[in-house]
Amino acid sequence: MRRESLSGQTALEVIGITKTFPGTRALDDVSLAVRKGEVHAVVGENGAGKSTLMKIIDGIHLPDCGEIRVDEQPIMIRNPQDAQRQGIGFVHQEIALCQHLSVAENVFMADINTGKFPLIPFNRYRAETRKLLDQFHAKIDPSAHVSTLSISNQQIVEIIKALSRQCRILIFDEPTAALTEDETDVLFEIIGKLKSQGISILYITHRMPEIFRLCDRVTILRDGKLIETLNVAETNEVAIVNRMVGRHIEDLYPPKDAAEHEDTVPVLAVENLGSFDRFRDISFTVYPGEILGLTGLVGAGRSEVLKAVCGLYPKTCGEIRLQGKPIEIRGYRDAIRHGIVYLTEDRKSEGLFLRMNVIRNIAAMSLARLISGFLVDRRQEAQLASKHVESTRIRCSSLVQSLESLSGGNQQKVLLSKLLAIEPRVLFLDEPTRGIDVGAKSEIHLLLRNLANSGVAIVMISSDMPEVIGMCDRVVVMYEGTVAGTVRDSDGHLNEETLIHLASGLSVATAPAGPTPVEREEREKG
Repeated sequence: MRRESLSGQTALEVIGITKTFPGTRALDDVSLAVRKGEVHAVVGENGAGKSTLMKIIDGIHLPDCGEIRVDEQPIMIRNPQDAQRQGIGFVHQEIALCQHLSVAENVFMADINTGKFPLIPFNRYRAETRKLLDQFHAKIDPSAHVSTLSISNQQIVEIIKALSRQCRILIFDEPTAALTEDETDVLFEIIGKLKSQGISILYITHRMPEIFRLCDRVTILRDGKLIETLNVAETNEVAIVNRMVGRHIEDLYPPKDAAEHEDTVPVLAVENLGSFDRFRDISFTVYPGEILGLTGLVGAGRSEVLKAVCGLYPKTCGEIRLQGKPIEIRGYRDAIRHGIVYLTEDRKSEGLFLRMNVIRNIAAMSLARLISGFLVDRRQEAQLASKHVESTRIRCSSLVQSLESLSGGNQQKVLLSKLLAIEPRVLFLDEPTRGIDVGAKSEIHLLLRNLANSGVAIVMISSDMPEVIGMCDRVVVMYEGTVAGTVRDSDGHLNEETLIHLASGLSVATAPAGPTPVEREEREKG
């Protein structure tokens, strides 16, 4: 156990925290000190113990042993109400709002539940909520039901809910995962203001650029243990990543197949697809062994296009061809029958059965071929799950471990395994590595490239530009529901400048080509 000496400067300190769940030691003698007015990052792979530590600070879990101090005084936090009384607020990564209540009611839920006022002052709550929303320049109606909001707007509501409590210590768990670039910039401005007011921020993120833009120090956890706390100004991304994973990660993206794919018959061709006023005239092809990127700004219609192709979103026109032959897809069952599967961006709400175990989740789409007589052959089901646990390197204590007890990265691998179990020809991926740590990302990238090399056609949506550039052979860029252009990696112009240019609605002719690999190498030598 290591402790820092920060007398008079410490807002929050955890000392020797240990927490064990059945079969897993989530935290092992972890100590951490957060200074007043500091933005302190906590990083580690999925399963490293970050969220468990934050939940102990917030009173959601009780530690097996250890001590928590606020302003250098020992305190007992037995539940979230205790944490709130100590001035600790928590912005969770997972949305935890009452969907059937209004934005204002959610923001001031604590006041409503405690009966702070004999009559609930809804007008005052709406006015105060409006002021908080204005800080984000958010066009959200305080009277609107949360269920009508987008995921990014719900995340903003989570953030202002914490800000409304005027906390001295704020915990942010992946707060930008569902935010646009503009919303992220506003959040960083707000965090800067909070810091200048002496408020301490604990900031969990997988996004390295955010650490160097925002944070003063970074604490690294691995396998439930404290590895090191570093001054951000005195370290770099490689040093942090290597400490996180306990090994050197040389290449985050595996080598691409140099072969040209377009001289073969496309596995899937989509022609002139449209859906009311959401998108129109969408055409693209994907070939065997190819990873095709589909990118654009938030709201461009990327997810809706893939969902429409596989019957999960209404389409009004267009033709879909599989191996050159027209097919009719009226629902997702039709898509699966043709070997087309879709990995949702929201694994917990739409992709997994969290209370069921690893076996049941992986086999969920393969039950028809596992039935013997009138019953599912449980031995074959377990063998199927075991095969994919091994091939996708899912870390679980056993095949009967429930999904809700797995880390986010391992949950994502289970979701991917569920789709791969039916041996698809076309794999649609919607933000496949969102909220995944660097180590798990590297594993998923390698898995996807191996799948492509085996002949599977992959279409991938990602908001992470380096991932799009590093993984995709071609990229289709969308702008306001239309195709703005297609960029090929083999042309040497697949770079961030070109993609952003097209995604902003500027023509290919005016898009900056960016340096070719040869030019880039010459610049680096110069």
